[in-house]
Amino acid sequence: MRVLVQRSLKSSVTVNNKVTGKIAKGLVLLVGFTYNDTEKDIDYMVKKVLNLRIFDDENGIMNKSVLEIKGQVLSISQFTLYADSKKGNRPSYIKALKSAEAKKLYDLFNDKLKKQIKVETGIFGAEMQVTITNDGPVTILLES
Repeated sequence: MRVLVQRSLKSSVTVNNKVTGKIAKGLVLLVGFTYNDTEKDIDYMVKKVLNLRIFDDENGIMNKSVLEIKGQVLSISQFTLYADSKKGNRPSYIKALKSAEAKKLYDLFNDKLKKQIKVETGIFGAEMQVTITNDGPVTILLES
Protein backbone atom coordinates (compact mmCIF):
# COMPACT_ATOMS: atom_id res chain seq x y z
CA MET A 1 0.00 0.00 0.00
CA ARG A 2 1.25 3.43 -0.91
CA VAL A 3 -0.14 6.76 0.19
CA LEU A 4 1.20 10.03 -1.13
CA VAL A 5 0.40 12.58 1.59
CA GLN A 6 0.16 16.27 0.77
CA ARG A 7 -0.39 18.96 3.39
CA SER A 8 -3.14 21.17 2.04
CA LEU A 9 -4.71 24.53 2.74
CA LYS A 10 -7.76 23.59 0.64
CA SER A 11 -8.46 20.97 -1.99
CA SER A 12 -11.26 19.50 -4.03
CA VAL A 13 -12.06 16.74 -6.51
CA THR A 14 -14.43 17.01 -9.44
CA VAL A 15 -16.02 14.24 -11.51
CA ASN A 16 -18.10 15.09 -14.60
CA ASN A 17 -18.09 18.79 -13.63
CA LYS A 18 -19.51 17.99 -10.17
CA VAL A 19 -17.52 18.46 -6.96
CA THR A 20 -17.57 15.11 -5.14
CA GLY A 21 -15.20 16.05 -2.33
CA LYS A 22 -13.88 19.27 -0.83
CA ILE A 23 -11.81 20.04 2.26
CA ALA A 24 -10.36 23.01 4.06
CA LYS A 25 -7.02 22.64 5.86
CA GLY A 26 -5.83 19.07 6.14
CA LEU A 27 -4.36 16.27 4.06
CA VAL A 28 -4.81 15.09 0.51
CA LEU A 29 -4.13 11.37 0.25
CA LEU A 30 -3.41 9.70 -3.07
CA VAL A 31 -3.97 6.01 -2.28
CA GLY A 32 -2.79 2.93 -4.17
CA PHE A 33 -2.79 -0.79 -3.50
CA THR A 34 -0.71 -3.73 -4.71
CA TYR A 35 -0.93 -7.48 -4.37
CA ASN A 36 -0.64 -8.89 -0.85
CA ASP A 37 -1.99 -5.70 0.77
CA THR A 38 -4.27 -6.59 3.70
CA GLU A 39 -6.28 -5.00 6.46
CA LYS A 40 -3.08 -4.99 8.50
CA ASP A 41 -1.53 -2.62 5.94
CA ILE A 42 -4.62 -0.42 6.13
CA ASP A 43 -4.51 -0.28 9.93
CA TYR A 44 -0.82 0.69 9.80
CA MET A 45 -1.48 3.40 7.22
CA VAL A 46 -4.50 4.88 9.02
CA LYS A 47 -2.47 5.22 12.20
CA LYS A 48 0.53 6.64 10.33
CA VAL A 49 -1.49 9.19 8.34
CA LEU A 50 -3.51 10.45 11.29
CA ASN A 51 -0.47 10.82 13.54
CA LEU A 52 2.06 12.13 11.01
CA ARG A 53 3.39 15.37 12.53
CA ILE A 54 3.62 17.67 9.53
CA PHE A 55 1.62 20.70 10.67
CA ASP A 56 3.26 23.66 12.34
CA ASP A 57 3.05 24.20 16.08
CA GLU A 58 3.06 27.65 17.73
CA ASN A 59 6.83 27.89 17.05
CA GLY A 60 6.55 27.15 13.34
CA ILE A 61 7.95 23.63 13.75
CA MET A 62 6.23 20.70 12.04
CA ASN A 63 5.11 19.02 15.23
CA LYS A 64 1.32 18.56 14.99
CA SER A 65 -0.84 15.92 13.34
CA VAL A 66 -3.98 16.41 11.27
CA LEU A 67 -5.96 15.25 14.31
CA GLU A 68 -4.35 17.88 16.54
CA ILE A 69 -5.19 20.72 14.15
CA LYS A 70 -8.71 19.35 13.64
CA GLY A 71 -8.07 19.07 9.92
CA GLN A 72 -9.81 17.09 7.22
CA VAL A 73 -8.82 14.45 4.66
CA LEU A 74 -9.43 14.28 0.92
CA SER A 75 -8.79 10.67 -0.17
CA ILE A 76 -8.25 9.92 -3.86
CA SER A 77 -7.79 6.44 -5.34
CA GLN A 78 -4.58 6.41 -7.39
CA PHE A 79 -3.53 3.14 -9.04
CA THR A 80 -0.76 4.99 -10.90
CA LEU A 81 1.27 5.06 -7.65
CA TYR A 82 2.33 1.56 -8.72
CA ALA A 83 3.45 2.58 -12.21
CA ASP A 84 6.70 1.03 -13.39
CA SER A 85 8.47 3.09 -16.04
CA LYS A 86 11.90 1.45 -16.01
CA LYS A 87 11.45 0.00 -19.50
CA GLY A 88 10.47 2.30 -22.33
CA ASN A 89 8.26 5.35 -22.07
CA ARG A 90 4.88 3.76 -21.43
CA PRO A 91 4.39 2.91 -17.75
CA SER A 92 3.28 -0.56 -16.76
CA TYR A 93 0.64 -0.93 -14.05
CA ILE A 94 1.10 -4.64 -13.50
CA LYS A 95 1.97 -4.06 -9.82
CA ALA A 96 -1.30 -2.23 -9.16
CA LEU A 97 -4.03 -4.33 -7.56
CA LYS A 98 -6.98 -5.18 -9.80
CA SER A 99 -9.85 -2.73 -9.59
CA ALA A 100 -12.46 -4.82 -7.75
CA GLU A 101 -10.02 -5.87 -5.03
CA ALA A 102 -8.49 -2.40 -4.73
CA LYS A 103 -11.94 -0.80 -4.33
CA LYS A 104 -12.69 -3.04 -1.34
CA LEU A 105 -9.43 -2.04 0.35
CA TYR A 106 -9.87 1.63 -0.55
CA ASP A 107 -13.38 1.68 0.94
CA LEU A 108 -12.13 -0.05 4.09
CA PHE A 109 -9.27 2.46 4.40
CA ASN A 110 -11.69 5.40 4.14
CA ASP A 111 -14.18 3.82 6.56
CA LYS A 112 -11.44 3.41 9.17
CA LEU A 113 -10.30 7.02 8.66
CA LYS A 114 -13.89 8.28 8.99
CA LYS A 115 -14.09 6.86 12.49
CA GLN A 116 -11.59 9.52 13.58
CA ILE A 117 -11.71 12.40 11.09
CA LYS A 118 -13.84 14.03 8.38
CA VAL A 119 -13.07 12.37 5.03
CA GLU A 120 -14.13 13.44 1.55
CA THR A 121 -13.42 11.35 -1.55
CA GLY A 122 -13.50 11.23 -5.29
CA ILE A 123 -15.18 8.36 -7.14
CA PHE A 124 -13.15 5.17 -7.39
CA GLY A 125 -12.08 4.43 -10.96
CA ALA A 126 -13.48 7.68 -12.38
CA GLU A 127 -11.62 10.32 -14.35
CA MET A 128 -11.10 13.01 -11.72
CA GLN A 129 -9.80 16.53 -11.66
CA VAL A 130 -8.06 17.16 -8.34
CA THR A 131 -7.25 20.69 -7.22
CA ILE A 132 -4.69 20.78 -4.44
CA THR A 133 -3.34 23.84 -2.69
CA ASN A 134 -0.25 22.13 -1.29
CA ASP A 135 0.92 23.94 1.84
CA GLY A 136 4.67 24.22 2.12
CA PRO A 137 4.87 22.36 -0.17
CA VAL A 138 4.89 19.26 2.01
CA THR A 139 4.60 15.91 0.19
CA ILE A 140 5.52 12.58 1.78
CA LEU A 141 5.33 9.08 0.32
CA LEU A 142 4.30 6.40 2.81
CA GLU A 143 4.51 2.66 2.19
CA SER A 144 3.25 -0.19 4.33
